[in-house]
Amino acid sequence: MNEKNKNLVIRIVSGVLLLPIVLWLLFKGGLYTAALLGLASAICASEYYLITQKTLTPAAWVGMGLAGLLPFLAVRAPERTGEGAFWVTAFFLLFAFTYHLMRGPLQDAPTRVAHLVMGFLYGSVGLTALCAVRLMPDGMAWVFAALVITWANDTAAYFAGRFLGRHKLYPAVSPNKTWEGFFGGLVGSVGGMFVSRLLFPVFTPLDCVFLGVFGGILGPIGDLCESMLKRAYGVKDSGRAIPGHGGILDRIDALLFNAPLVFVYLTFIRGLLA
Repeated sequence: MNEKNKNLVIRIVSGVLLLPIVLWLLFKGGLYTAALLGLASAICASEYYLITQKTLTPAAWVGMGLAGLLPFLAVRAPERTGEGAFWVTAFFLLFAFTYHLMRGPLQDAPTRVAHLVMGFLYGSVGLTALCAVRLMPDGMAWVFAALVITWANDTAAYFAGRFLGRHKLYPAVSPNKTWEGFFGGLVGSVGGMFVSRLLFPVFTPLDCVFLGVFGGILGPIGDLCESMLKRAYGVKDSGRAIPGHGGILDRIDALLFNAPLVFVYLTFIRGLLA
């Protein structure tokens, strides 16, 4: 078996083993979901730190710990998740500045502080939003919506780009993405939401169009942003957390942008459009 086929087998086995566990923990809700997303948040933060700083300093470990803590804030009061996240972020910002003020190196301190806070936010905000969504009424349906607008977009974009792709979307960041793939993915996100109505009647046609369209835009942006990060630091994969797939950031970069979209939609927008 050559290396390419071996890697494909590893990818398939990893997916078959991990996906049921992830879906079960999301279905259970509560602390089960918070534990899953807290662990993923901490790993995402660690991947960011290793990409940008090549090592995990004591301050980075604090950032990883707080990133892992953030989803648990949603368990008691999901509607106040943003308030709790604000104070945790404020604490970590002060901690990061104080740490590098005392430990140095002073010439690089502002950049290191910025990366510490950015890694914490990048790793935790999207997954904390997803945890809060799960704990809302009909939460599993809306978590499913976040997954559908992400996965349907990715799948449709791949096939549209492969068979119809002619015009490059952003070759400086991702040479293989095309405008045809982008619009194919947009159709996939909207179509995926309408198909999901068969399982979750709670979705209205307006929900399907709004989340499908904006998720079809934000998801690719999240994908491109992670590609930009890796390209800036000359990294192929964000990590090795998932055998055959790379890091967790590689798998959920689009979801990290789409989950907050669903949270904001449910919390602020849906009621205004009803």
